[in-house]
Amino acid sequence: MSVEALTRRSRLPLVLLGGFAALAVSIAVAITIGPANIRVGDVWASVAARLGFGESGLSTIRDGIVWNLRLPRTLLAAVCGAGLAVCGAIMQSLLRNPLADPFVLGVSSGASTGAVLVVVLGVGGGVLSLSAGAFLGALVSFAFVLLLSHTLGGTTDRVVLSGVAVMQLFSALTSFIVLTSADAETTRGVLFWLLGSLSNAGWAEVGTCLAVLVATLLVCGGYARSLDAFAFGEDAAATLGVAVARTRLILLCATALLTAVLVSSAGAIGFVGLVLPHAARALAGPNHARLLPVTALAGAVFLVWVDTLARTVLDPQEVPVGVVTALIGVPAFVLILYRARGAR
Repeated sequence: MSVEALTRRSRLPLVLLGGFAALAVSIAVAITIGPANIRVGDVWASVAARLGFGESGLSTIRDGIVWNLRLPRTLLAAVCGAGLAVCGAIMQSLLRNPLADPFVLGVSSGASTGAVLVVVLGVGGGVLSLSAGAFLGALVSFAFVLLLSHTLGGTTDRVVLSGVAVMQLFSALTSFIVLTSADAETTRGVLFWLLGSLSNAGWAEVGTCLAVLVATLLVCGGYARSLDAFAFGEDAAATLGVAVARTRLILLCATALLTAVLVSSAGAIGFVGLVLPHAARALAGPNHARLLPVTALAGAVFLVWVDTLARTVLDPQEVPVGVVTALIGVPAFVLILYRARGAR
């Protein structure tokens, strides 16, 4: 083990502790930012009261703002940021492609089509919600990717190419449905959701996304050594005893399911899964047992502050979260590429 690897391993507890502290402080402070006069102490008092530690001492309105509006939205931002970043880290390693992100499998475009079918065409007869339609659309698009890549040979390159093809197909279907069937107001609402929005966050969405995130982290954490082996190529991984096809299928299904759940709750939020894994590798190194938790914390803190900026920078108008992540993510990714080029 190199000196650099030993250094990263020894400082991992400090990095994780600092990450959890930064996330807790970020959530508490982000909740206070907005038109209502909320303090950090009010946030802790409201949470403590809900957990059974006395009374909050807040008015009903202020307690409702903290517990029913801002806290679930901020927590959902943290969960979505962590989930998208982890999916990006896994896919970049699994597909050996530094440009891979959670949407390369066409999951996001499929979710968009499913949501549009429900909202614009009324598919489901009022039984399906926008989130349910998005989730089903994401699963259909991913199944299409698996079928197409298997037909073409099932290699890593074929999976990526199949994902790109399916992404373009479902994006075209979404655009066609919106342009031909939606009125101006519906089109505006759909497009806002497609660009990413956490405005409808509730405790149900937080619970569902958090449960799937934890399950995905447990599954992928169990395959950390296999992901390390994929860095040397599929043939080398097979030589090291990794069941390449089965491992790839399980991890792709896990990341696709998590992405589908996140997109169905928050819309399509880009660049989190593309940029954050590269930044996390600078702190944790390539070892996935260390990389995955650091990536999750980095993504959570990042999206908490991005969402805070999105809802306040043009107050009372809200900016789609995906727009802000793109404005921040593009220059950040260019900087990462430039530094990587200089390190060669």
